[in-house]
Amino acid sequence: MRRLIPLKLALVSVLIAACVTINVYFPAAAAEKAADKIIEDVWGKEQAPAADPSSDKTSNLAPIATSRLLLAAAGAVVNFVIPAANAQVDLDVSTPEIRAITASMESRHGSLVRYYSSGAIGLTADGLIEVRDQNAIPLPERNAVRQLVADENRDRAALYAQIAKANGHPEWEADIRDTFAKRWIAKAQSGWYYKEGGGWKQK
Repeated sequence: MRRLIPLKLALVSVLIAACVTINVYFPAAAAEKAADKIIEDVWGKEQAPAADPSSDKTSNLAPIATSRLLLAAAGAVVNFVIPAANAQVDLDVSTPEIRAITASMESRHGSLVRYYSSGAIGLTADGLIEVRDQNAIPLPERNAVRQLVADENRDRAALYAQIAKANGHPEWEADIRDTFAKRWIAKAQSGWYYKEGGGWKQK
């Protein structure tokens, strides 16, 4: 009987840990998929690499058969009582607010693309854009470009917040922003600039 007490405590710990994990779970693969879809809508169709499948980690609390049975039972209970995290395969990016922001960014991209290509503006590590070299912008166009950058950053910030809100997790905003920041850079055209470690690099 005494040998079962630690196993019961382990079972309770597994259940508690599972609840906490489910509550704070951020669907990274789904966020990448959503980011790629929106980037394709804004920038046009580009080759998007498939998201890496996430691997589940398993652990053995004890080598004896009894502990294995208890752990298996714990997993069954968790999956029955709490929906599995992997059940959420998509993020909702189709709300009217998100569609309006995406349309605004798409219409602006035609004006921004030549400044990406010239190196005048670049992508930042926090999911925004920035004037990198104003000397690459003709003097009469500089104010207009600064306004384009400000408008784009306003829409991008609103997009990240709206995706988090639309999916019932406003606390995911920072994670969504980070995911988009990586995907903007990954899908940028060759020759465009991006910021990494505080410095500019050319793709």
